[in-house]
Amino acid sequence: MKVLVVTGGARGIGAATARLAAARGYRVCINYRKESDAAEKLAREIGGLAVQGDVASEADVMRLFRTADEKLGRVHVLVNNAGIVDRGARVETMSAERIQRMFAVNVLGSFLCAREAVKRMSRRNGGPGGAIVNVSSIAAKLGAPGEYVDYAAAKGAIDTFTVGLAKEVGPDGIRVNCVRPGVIRTEIHLASGDPARVDRIGGAAPLQRAGEADEIARTILWLASDEASYISGALLDVSGGR
Repeated sequence: MKVLVVTGGARGIGAATARLAAARGYRVCINYRKESDAAEKLAREIGGLAVQGDVASEADVMRLFRTADEKLGRVHVLVNNAGIVDRGARVETMSAERIQRMFAVNVLGSFLCAREAVKRMSRRNGGPGGAIVNVSSIAAKLGAPGEYVDYAAAKGAIDTFTVGLAKEVGPDGIRVNCVRPGVIRTEIHLASGDPARVDRIGGAAPLQRAGEADEIARTILWLASDEASYISGALLDVSGGR
């Protein structure tokens, strides 16, 4: 049975991915930072494992993967989903602390988790190969002016990371791809200070609605599956046509 690790798995896209992965036969490790009740409840629901840790902390990431090794076995799929956003703001009002945290979680965290996954998946290390799916955002393409330029820039880094890592570890039997969601109906938007944003901006997409977490989860699991066996380095927009 294959092992899947999903970061930021207690809610939203991460939780939807964990549920779908378990339904499709994966042994699932759910990483979370603060939402212990939600993560533990979900782990019980799907028969998975919940592990607390801040992906911006190298020590926490190493502990996450050691725990998954011990409790579930060698990881086959990593879903780099953990991410943060902040209140909508213009760049000239952003503090250094905000920008540093944005990149620490959204970029450094993905690098650290991918590093640990590659160590375990790589055929050169005796691993079976595997798949990494990074969760970026359509904001990386649109820039999010007047709202989240810092978030968009961090996700732009994830896009480039995806392309470079895919080329680097392809010979080791690891596929790396990226999903770029549009406006999705999840709790992350509450941090923006604009709870009506989901319907307002989602309705402006060509499909005239916001997306649902399950729609992103299905894309993630497809990219992780053998049905996508010749796809690597792809940036796949799941954004209602934006």
